[in-house]
Amino acid sequence: MRYIACCVALWASPVAADVNSFETPSGNIECSVGESLTSVDIICTVIQRSGPPARPRPSSCGATWGHHFEMFGRGPVTMKCTPPPRNSNIQDKAPYGQTGDWGEIVCHSERTGLTCRNADGHGFFLSRRSQQVF
Repeated sequence: MRYIACCVALWASPVAADVNSFETPSGNIECSVGESLTSVDIICTVIQRSGPPARPRPSSCGATWGHHFEMFGRGPVTMKCTPPPRNSNIQDKAPYGQTGDWGEIVCHSERTGLTCRNADGHGFFLSRRSQQVF
């Protein structure tokens, strides 16, 4: 039990200044959480995905679509029109069954995928097979 509490504390605490990065155990979902005294945001990328994207591709998007999700502590999720970058500076793993809490944003890692919600109830579910925005 002490190990689990230690992992949760490490996963939820920023390591470098105000940015904490983590990946799911599969390595297919990478996220960065930015924290300041007044706000928090999360950017997550699904490296390899299958199935339809969570939202239709906008006509203005000529790049890769459906991999990149961004959310602030309040407000809706946005999807970015960018290729899925690999973050070589991952600081932590988000073990299955663990929850990371950054105040207005909470994420839960499970074998089925990663779910993150903000204070307004907006969020996303990400896995290789399915990406959902709510």
